[in-house]
Amino acid sequence: MRIGSLEFGEQPLFLAPMEDVSDPPFRVLCKRFGADLLYTEFISSGGLVHGADGSLRKLEFSEAERPVAVQIFGGEVDQVREAAAIVDRAAPDIIDINFGCPVKKVVCKDGGAGILRDLPKMRAITEAVVEVATRPVTVKTRLGWNDESIRILDVARMMEECGVQALAVHARTRAQMYRGEARWEWLRRIHDEAGLGIPLIGNGDATTPEKIRDMFERTGVDAVMIGRGAIGNPWIFRDARIFRETGELPPPVPWEERIAVVAEHLTLKSEWLGERKGVLEMRRMYGGYFKGFPQASRLRSLLMEGTARDEVLEVLLNFREDEPDVQVAALRPARMDPVARAGLPSRIERGRVV
Repeated sequence: MRIGSLEFGEQPLFLAPMEDVSDPPFRVLCKRFGADLLYTEFISSGGLVHGADGSLRKLEFSEAERPVAVQIFGGEVDQVREAAAIVDRAAPDIIDINFGCPVKKVVCKDGGAGILRDLPKMRAITEAVVEVATRPVTVKTRLGWNDESIRILDVARMMEECGVQALAVHARTRAQMYRGEARWEWLRRIHDEAGLGIPLIGNGDATTPEKIRDMFERTGVDAVMIGRGAIGNPWIFRDARIFRETGELPPPVPWEERIAVVAEHLTLKSEWLGERKGVLEMRRMYGGYFKGFPQASRLRSLLMEGTARDEVLEVLLNFREDEPDVQVAALRPARMDPVARAGLPSRIERGRVV
């Protein structure tokens, strides 16, 4: 599969753009475990044009992440054009347009999936981005605004006519939000009926290695974009590839490896955002990392109590899944530095991992 001059091989796996999840620390981990293409969190075109610190920070990525796609959203043609030029100067491998976010505060201004109510404007925005970009432009969208307005076959053809070089489709309508099952039959229809000459990327409910394989087989998509299935589980890319090649699921990630990766994630996040903010933002990740483990609830509670990185690391590295009643504060300091032990990068700086 190719997007422009980028070659991804057969049945590649992409990390989806997820707000408050797909930041540089998490992207680095997903890359290590086999993600073929990484998407940034979506970035407001208005924020970029007006130089908002939060939007500019989201634009940053490291060389170790390549190939990387920067995703933007917005409902004003001229503003999105100007934002696309800013993104282009940052030199990502791909510029992606978000026409799929269902959140009210985004769609009310024709951003995200809101644009599905105005296809001529969708065309105008896409053409504006393609016009200023010096690198491939891709689009992520949904089936339609609601069941009464599913025009994804027309949209897919229109996107190719505009010069888009790959199309990702979340197989739900905006009205569905994230409820119910993704409607993979529409991915199959796009594949069979739209007559596209560009890659089709499937998204929605690809949450396990089995489901990822099933999406490829049942829909004919060229690539699968993994979102929620990767939260707290960057190993899903590796596991899905092993399952595809062998037909067997790899064994569960050993506890020590899981702890080491969580500790590294915390360390990188603290370096990226600053210690206090990194510690606080990392709290939303623990549920995914420890889901299904004995005493997971108790471990999460302990981790939430710390406000300093070293505090949290001491709890994390001394907790034993088979010793639920251990007094964490009384334990000796952590016996391993997971970052140094694994030979992993300790910090992310703008443009590089160090």
